[in-house]
Amino acid sequence: MATIMECRTALSRLSDSLSRANGTARGASALDRTLSCHLTDLDTTFTGRLAGGRIEVDGTAPGAPRDKAQIRLRMTGDDLVAMVDGRLDFARAWASGRVGLEAGFRDLLRLRSLL
Repeated sequence: MATIMECRTALSRLSDSLSRANGTARGASALDRTLSCHLTDLDTTFTGRLAGGRIEVDGTAPGAPRDKAQIRLRMTGDDLVAMVDGRLDFARAWASGRVGLEAGFRDLLRLRSLL
């Protein structure tokens, strides 16, 4: 099972990847939205913002998210690490319910270019 530190590192690596996005993916990564990532197996939520093409984590809290972020992710820590490592396809994991993504309709349309 992935640790909280491994998941934090994975989010940093994902942020680095987003900052290097180009084309339509660049537009999606340039959103300015609040973000939460609930790691179900660790019962921990990372909170922050997707802004300027980066994920800025500003907090970690036990349990489910306290506030409703504009973009909400839900998955296990192992799945987060596997996605960032390229061993798990986000679109397939999302379609199967293994990974949860909730956002407004317009944001989902923009985020699909990242999938």
